[in-house]
Amino acid sequence: MIQQRLQAPNCRGRAPRLACRPQRATRVAVSAGPMKVMIAGAPAAGKGTQCARILEKYNLVHISVGDLLRDQVKNGTPAGKKAKDFMDQGVLVPDEVVVEMVKSRLAQRDVEINGWLLDGYPRSASQAQAIEKEGIRPDVFLLIEVPDSILIDRVVGRRLDPVSGEIYHLKFKPPPKEIEGRLTIRSDDTEEKAKTRLQTHHSNVDAVLGYYKDITVKIDGNRSMDAVFNDCTKVLDAVLAKKDPLEEFCQQVPEADECRVYTD
Repeated sequence: MIQQRLQAPNCRGRAPRLACRPQRATRVAVSAGPMKVMIAGAPAAGKGTQCARILEKYNLVHISVGDLLRDQVKNGTPAGKKAKDFMDQGVLVPDEVVVEMVKSRLAQRDVEINGWLLDGYPRSASQAQAIEKEGIRPDVFLLIEVPDSILIDRVVGRRLDPVSGEIYHLKFKPPPKEIEGRLTIRSDDTEEKAKTRLQTHHSNVDAVLGYYKDITVKIDGNRSMDAVFNDCTKVLDAVLAKKDPLEEFCQQVPEADECRVYTD
């Protein structure tokens, strides 16, 4: 996260009054290092929406292991070729191959400059242990929590318009009556499959949290998107403040000369 702040010159002694006015600062990094965030949430918990808003506000690099896996297989990278061999055999890609991909992506310049948002990974204790050994550790682990009964209600009420691609919900986002007849239901949007996916999610999260107990922040996801995002930003702003004393000062005294920001 890069901004320009105003910095007041040293006005001690008998310097002219004009010289003591705030001057345009050179470009400086607001944080002492890029922010590193992990985020997790059950299916239909709203994680995707929060990821999009976090990325927009903090300019982090979004890293989804599923997307990363597909891209590296498509581009024929060394790790992608290894992964493809396993995928062609119909077996899971080993943790060490996925970790190699994640480590390689995190070493790229855009990530080093802007920081990262690791979405939905790690998903098991073995994956968490593997990336810990590689020194990959977040500043904070955000866990969006929603009661299972609410999540199931969100899932089974979803409907897809095959013409526009728009997703509706019978309760929370009702479709126009004129298109109701053409809406479809995804094959995995059933109560039985939703319960199975939730069981898997809870099992994975319970295993992973042991590695991040001291940096986990649980967010109540059973509220409006804005309310959830507000809580996420409070947490992430606090992370930034700890990484940079000036940022912490400016959150407390935003009117100070040192905290005035130019946006060129």
